[in-house]
Amino acid sequence: GQPYLWARLDRKPNKQAEKRFKRFLYSLEDCKEFVWNVEEDFKPVPDTWIPAKDIEFSNGNPLPDENGHMPGWVPVEKNSKQYCWHSSVVNYEAEVALVLKHHADPGLLEISPVPLSEILEQTLELIGTNINANPYGLGSKKQPVHLLVPHGAFEIKNPPALKQNDILSWFEGCSEGKVEGIVWHCHDGCLIKLHRHHLGLRWPLAETYLNSHPVVVAFNRTKYDCDFEPKSLFHHFSKLDGQRFDRLQDIKFD
Repeated sequence: GQPYLWARLDRKPNKQAEKRFKRFLYSLEDCKEFVWNVEEDFKPVPDTWIPAKDIEFSNGNPLPDENGHMPGWVPVEKNSKQYCWHSSVVNYEAEVALVLKHHADPGLLEISPVPLSEILEQTLELIGTNINANPYGLGSKKQPVHLLVPHGAFEIKNPPALKQNDILSWFEGCSEGKVEGIVWHCHDGCLIKLHRHHLGLRWPLAETYLNSHPVVVAFNRTKYDCDFEPKSLFHHFSKLDGQRFDRLQDIKFD
């Protein structure tokens, strides 16, 4: 089948079930396990929803995690209204996504179309004008700009020691620490995420690590048989092929 971009959608309990679950958590009854009625306790999700890979099942039904949520995914359809910003960074006709990554030259970032076949089974972060208060200053209300960033694409060169004071000093004292958080990739496949908020640190910042690097657009339009829609990000970025900007927030379309 055709490769697709999928958006995260957690299935969450309805109001009544959430009240029961919170009462259970506050009751401190460690000896008992909370019992969910999977068919009745959760809000409906689209028919296309699938549970995340590591989720547990019972009698053929996915089970919620310790927070009472069922992590899952829905496919991002072309021209989707609910996932319009996700939809703006993928083109199913050309089978490509707009990705921000490291350029071959050290210290330089690159925005380019990447074949969906090259990012199969990967998770990526959507950043841009209408995502999480736009900490990187991408685009504008008139011309929103969004991009995908592969998880793990920006490896920390000098990670802090695993001590709270060292981690605090790293976040506050060096340019590499001007990021939203750190994800440790463990040998057993586990991922451990630490957000600045976990340490009481502010985010977003006026200056971020990602915005301290120049960025180049690499978009060879002749490689693609299809015509990109005139208002699409693919069309706009293809016209910037080869252009270099001092920072992400300096990218402007005509």
